[in-house]
Amino acid sequence: MTSPADYWPPFGLTLTTPRLTLRPVRDEDIPAAIGAALSGVHEPGRSPFSTPWTDAPPHELGTNMAQWYWRCRSSMTAGDWTLVLGIWHDGDFIGCQDVAAKDFTTLKTVSTGSWLRQSAQGRGLGTEMRAAVALYAFDYLGAEFAESEAAVWNQQSLGVSRSLGYELNGVTRAVWGGKPQEVQEVRLTPATFKRPDWTLQLQGHAATAKYLGIQE
Repeated sequence: MTSPADYWPPFGLTLTTPRLTLRPVRDEDIPAAIGAALSGVHEPGRSPFSTPWTDAPPHELGTNMAQWYWRCRSSMTAGDWTLVLGIWHDGDFIGCQDVAAKDFTTLKTVSTGSWLRQSAQGRGLGTEMRAAVALYAFDYLGAEFAESEAAVWNQQSLGVSRSLGYELNGVTRAVWGGKPQEVQEVRLTPATFKRPDWTLQLQGHAATAKYLGIQE
């Protein structure tokens, strides 16, 4: 019988940490993802995202999220890809962790972004899921740099970065949600990475790496 991973190899990818399961969002996961987002991700009127997607009216949010997942899959090439990993904790969908790259085989650099429902915040899960993709990027994909960014006021996100060993990489001024925003860039390398005291468990990597044009 044909499985989803037979026609889109990343569907076979699963990253497992002591408390979390990370894997690409499938169509059947989208309702749970929408429910998690609608439950609240941040305080009203203070979006931490460059594109304030959580500010969309509830009747539009689901459509926008589904289109984003489909767009990331359909536009993926070896030279430009985004893996949108859903996050499960105790069987519940609690957020997403993205890892993306352009010209990865040359630049060896990934970028990350994430969101976590408010009910799951404050328990170190955001740090655990970012550590998972850092381990995956460095130890399995062969990345040399992992980059991220956050609004300068977003100390929660920057605190996660500091705890994992990210170094400050300059402040830029950008348009976020139609407004000017001071944005702190951060960068992590294998040398600065403060590795967790647990081992990442992995399934489906070989087929995913091949699909992304990454040589083992």
